[in-house]
Amino acid sequence: MYLLGFDIGSSSIKVSLLEVSSGKCLASSFQPKQEMEMIAHKPGWAEQEPEAWWRNLKLALSDVLQQTKVNKNDIKSIGISYQMHGLVITDKNQKVLRPSIIWCDSRAVQIGNSAFEALGEEKCLQSLLNSPGNFTAAKLMWVKENEPELFKKIDKIMLPGDYIAMKLSGKINTTSSGLSEGIFWDFQNNSVSELILNYFKFDKDILPEIVPTFSVQGELSKDAADELGLKAGTLIGYRAGDQPNNAFSLNVLNPGEIAATAGTSGVVYGVSDVVKYDPPSRVNSFAHVNHSPGKNRLGILLCVNGTGIMNSWLKRNLGASLDYEEMNHLAGKIPVGSEGVLVLPFGNGAERMLGNKDLGASVYNLNFNIHNKAHLLRAAQEGIVFAFKYGIDIMKNMGISPKVIRAGNANMFLSPIFRDTLAGITGARIELYNTDGAQGAALGAGIGAGIYKSFDEAFKNLNKIKTIDPDPDKKDQLHQAYVLWKEQLEKAMN
Repeated sequence: MYLLGFDIGSSSIKVSLLEVSSGKCLASSFQPKQEMEMIAHKPGWAEQEPEAWWRNLKLALSDVLQQTKVNKNDIKSIGISYQMHGLVITDKNQKVLRPSIIWCDSRAVQIGNSAFEALGEEKCLQSLLNSPGNFTAAKLMWVKENEPELFKKIDKIMLPGDYIAMKLSGKINTTSSGLSEGIFWDFQNNSVSELILNYFKFDKDILPEIVPTFSVQGELSKDAADELGLKAGTLIGYRAGDQPNNAFSLNVLNPGEIAATAGTSGVVYGVSDVVKYDPPSRVNSFAHVNHSPGKNRLGILLCVNGTGIMNSWLKRNLGASLDYEEMNHLAGKIPVGSEGVLVLPFGNGAERMLGNKDLGASVYNLNFNIHNKAHLLRAAQEGIVFAFKYGIDIMKNMGISPKVIRAGNANMFLSPIFRDTLAGITGARIELYNTDGAQGAALGAGIGAGIYKSFDEAFKNLNKIKTIDPDPDKKDQLHQAYVLWKEQLEKAMN
């Protein structure tokens, strides 16, 4: 018996096949092999064609099925992880009306900020736990204001994972966790936010039906089954945004537990049982996958947009055919502090932790007689880690103070410089596990379909593969480098 997990990222689509009894990942594949295209007609914009997600999902799934040759009748349930905060809009025939405005698009910042001010900051935060900011509701209002004829054609709005579920089943639904990430959820009343709907004058019918995160959310239609090479009627048992799902994949479900990722963007995600918010809304609170009325499980999320995307930009643009291992080797030759070179990695849209400012990426203190590309490579990784540290200090005011950070052994956590610097500057032990978002989605599918009877059963085979402890000999050097970096950031912000 097997489970499928789909992870719908902005860089690629990953598919994993898990064996139920052992929890072993039998095969994984991702598409495209180069990063997926983003459409940016103007500075600060970022769009993707939802059909590209579906097309690459089919390619990755085909590869997995060819690798394993499993009987499609033995695949019992499908789980979906997806890039958060994106907006997909369809007409009454389930036709997508425009490219998706994705998570790192900044066009709706002022719309969200104006709503925050008009509704009252305290009122918003008490109800929504966040400013409307640059989230899905504000993006939808941008469409209403700037594409009014198209807006009139909308039957339903969706998050990226809702779109994939629609393609699989023909049904349109969503989750309360998903609505909370779009700033459509009222935490005081545990219902869709009338505050937001009334302010933006959205009809409630534009939102999909709500289903539980772990549940039978639909079944694979015959058309989709034929297209994918799967069995019609296969259950869709789970759906969650990529960061709640990443935490779930690491068995981060209880108050005080913390997960992190460092892919295109970087995230630190802590679980709390206390309904709290950051007054400037620099870090955000959403419903975690196991949140329910009377049993608060909130995900406190710090997002740094410019993390792995900066490393990949350097890889593409340094004028040499370097791979990441070679980049790490070069950077490792440079001492802590990069001999004075500082990098602010904020070149991927407005940063929430900086008050929705879009500073762009910057390099400081380059000396053409001293520094080379190795200095730039190390300074970039240090700058990314220092951005994490800056955000973690904000999270401490909300009761999230990491002593242990769990992460998958992937992306920038494969870099010794990145993980050693993160452990050293935060003082937290880092634990790396043999999992990823697609595997987590598959486990979630097993729980939602009732194949696993508990979280403990689902995670019994989760293995820790590496531990990184802070190096006390580098503590002072890292602190000095961070102080200089923070001073440069504050100058740039002012």
